[in-house]
Amino acid sequence: MDLLAEARAVSDGVDRLFERLLASRCDGRDRLCEAMRHAAIGGGKRLRPLLTVAASRLFAIYEERALRAGTAVEAIHVYSLIHDDLPCMDDDDLRRGKPTVHKAFGEAAAVLAGDCFHALAFEMLADSETHEDPFVRSELVLELAKASGMDGMAGGQMMDLAAEEEQLDLPAITRLQQLKTGALIEFAVEAAVIMAKLPPEGRTPYRGYARNVGLAFQIADDLIDHGGDEAAAGKRVGKDAAAGKATFVSLLGEERARAQAGLLVEQAVEHLHDHGEEADLLRAIARYAVERDR
Repeated sequence: MDLLAEARAVSDGVDRLFERLLASRCDGRDRLCEAMRHAAIGGGKRLRPLLTVAASRLFAIYEERALRAGTAVEAIHVYSLIHDDLPCMDDDDLRRGKPTVHKAFGEAAAVLAGDCFHALAFEMLADSETHEDPFVRSELVLELAKASGMDGMAGGQMMDLAAEEEQLDLPAITRLQQLKTGALIEFAVEAAVIMAKLPPEGRTPYRGYARNVGLAFQIADDLIDHGGDEAAAGKRVGKDAAAGKATFVSLLGEERARAQAGLLVEQAVEHLHDHGEEADLLRAIARYAVERDR
């Protein structure tokens, strides 16, 4: 499995979709379109759309549909990054190796760009191009809303902000990260399961895979922030320690954190034991989650 080639193909597909959707409007919105293209095109790991495309192969779902659903998840992810980087949140000036949106275009444009990506995600899922079945589209919209709101990513971000003022233990950190990072990763896999129309009782192994990968991914992020290379990461490192935040690394230590991430990857792969080579991309993604440097 050539993970790099697969990831590049998905990334190119996401970029093409964003290029089409964020084309110039030839009026006062053009600066907003430019800010959105700056945030979304030509950067990032594209883990979430890659997961959707990979999971879709388990059920022979058309890749064009999977790419649209995955790009909707990426739109939510990009909106969250734009808003996270704002001075009122993490106050970052570097993202994906280039200036953050508010540094390049100003805070007002950054807020609006994030707002538009949020809306764009649901617009894409509600479109019949994503799936002809309105019940499938409705479930996609519902589950992405859950994954991105109070009981998902945004709620986890609030918990993360609160963590700067209190010392969290391992169960609390795990819950925080399951919401902040894991919920969108879980939906990226769930989207393929929804499009395949699997009944609820048939979804358990795929949710288990996604949950394990999401936590392993976050531990790897903590390790990168703890001792990673800023140039390779494309963002500032050492932020968590500077803010006094508890992380998997601060609570477990570097060696135990790496071991825990490895165990989570093994468990993720085990969830796919009923599948053959059609699951090879999902297996490769799980291993990449802890081997990366950015």
